[in-house]
Amino acid sequence: MQQQQQQQQQRWVRFEHGGETGFGTLEGDAVHEHRGNMFDRPEPTGRVFLLSGVRLLTPTEPTKVIALWNNFHALGEKLKLAVPAEPLYLLKAPNSYLAPGAPIRKPLCEGKVVFEGELGIVIGKACTAVSEADALGHVFGYTCANDVTVADILNRDASFAQWVRAKGFDTFCPMGPAVATGLDPATLTVTTLLDGEVRQNYPISDMRFSVRQLVSLISQDMTLQPGDVILCGTSVGVGSMKPGSLVEVEIGGIGRLGNRFG
Repeated sequence: MQQQQQQQQQRWVRFEHGGETGFGTLEGDAVHEHRGNMFDRPEPTGRVFLLSGVRLLTPTEPTKVIALWNNFHALGEKLKLAVPAEPLYLLKAPNSYLAPGAPIRKPLCEGKVVFEGELGIVIGKACTAVSEADALGHVFGYTCANDVTVADILNRDASFAQWVRAKGFDTFCPMGPAVATGLDPATLTVTTLLDGEVRQNYPISDMRFSVRQLVSLISQDMTLQPGDVILCGTSVGVGSMKPGSLVEVEIGGIGRLGNRFG
């Protein structure tokens, strides 16, 4: 944890301005543009843009987004789920990645669509079979995410749980608005609002598997690349969205991710 605490606290964003894509640090209402590699000694260009004058993009360009299931004690106990011996996860399809403020598209199929406010771990340094002790050295920072799901599809076929389809529709993985560095995840709280009403408010400290454990254990299975995101799973308060609903996921130190459904 010592290395994580010493990391400078900054909020990094990707943005589009005048038809060009860039990245930089968010300081108040201004974006300070940088060049190079966000994860490896980026340099400021000296250009500053008003946040209101740019369009935010997904905070990174992941090769994959990994989403956890049954990773919070409170929700697992409420649903009477068995305690997992190892992280249970799926992959969110790249077509589901969505920028802050962009609309979540209503699926063409029928079914209840639910929001799941979550913390996202952003990888900054490639890792394969990394030890738990070294895991935080491969974490760049943290972001907000909404793991949108068509709940009715999940167990509709008794012979095959459709996790990927239920969670892989176009626009079903909003992320952002920023990647925050220098945070201690154990101190964070995820708050999800539906049309301004708080529906989720839960501590990351309730996770079954910590950030260190998630990065280490998942890296035993697959190499994690810079920009990849691990969604830590959700807790109690998940609910359905109606067309026109605004869902906002807020985490102190990161910001508020807002997307309207339909």
